[in-house]
Amino acid sequence: MDTRMMIRLAVVCVPALLFIFNSTAFASLYGRTLCKTSGFSCKRVKQGQSWNTLWPNEHDRDIAMRINRMNTQIYPGIVLAVPNDIEKADIINFAPFPLQIKPLQEKLVVIDPENIAWGAYDVDGALVKWGPISAGADYCKDIDEPCRTHSGAFRIYSLGSSDCISHKFPLPEGGAPMPFCMYFNNGQALHGEPNGLPGYNASHGCVRLYVSDAEWLRYDFIEGPNSSNNYRGTKIIIEPYESQDDPEDISEETSTDDQ
Repeated sequence: MDTRMMIRLAVVCVPALLFIFNSTAFASLYGRTLCKTSGFSCKRVKQGQSWNTLWPNEHDRDIAMRINRMNTQIYPGIVLAVPNDIEKADIINFAPFPLQIKPLQEKLVVIDPENIAWGAYDVDGALVKWGPISAGADYCKDIDEPCRTHSGAFRIYSLGSSDCISHKFPLPEGGAPMPFCMYFNNGQALHGEPNGLPGYNASHGCVRLYVSDAEWLRYDFIEGPNSSNNYRGTKIIIEPYESQDDPEDISEETSTDDQ
């Protein structure tokens, strides 16, 4: 079984009740589960340790953050998953997506809330990049209702810059920064999160990304509607929060009519 499949199988479906705990407690669940699978070890954070002290090398630190799906501050007691031979590791090999899908003759971005990750496929069906996300939460206390990101097939219809902000959140007047926003479904967008990703789904419905990943997607991969693509922006697939299909069947999902 390869690393990508092991990562998918290691995901724990956590009931909404767990969202009452702080982000540190929740984020540790992901690392604690993943680190027990083959190819990984468990690292419990001690007093005074940080991402920088644990992994002074930028390459190693980036891999550790991405496989644990978080880049916020870590605290004593958090359990992190650490891949064996991290110094020689290539982040693409830890992707929770197949490296190759059936060519679609167009670019595709896949969002997987269950595995807390995004993946970008080129026109030939090759996975070119992936990263962590934080999608819509099961429940948002401020609006007193579920706020999961809607699953389905969509297309990017509007693009923003580093100055993009929310016009709704925080309530009541909005103003939350959403750098490099890429809207795909009404008010739901892909965008950077300046405060970092906590390791679980915590948004009001948008898909939060590393700011650097959002910038790359916005300017180097995703296209808005224009004459060269018949005014059909880049396709976005939002997978269900609970697994329903084989991870190798991403290309089959794209056969459905998108919006």
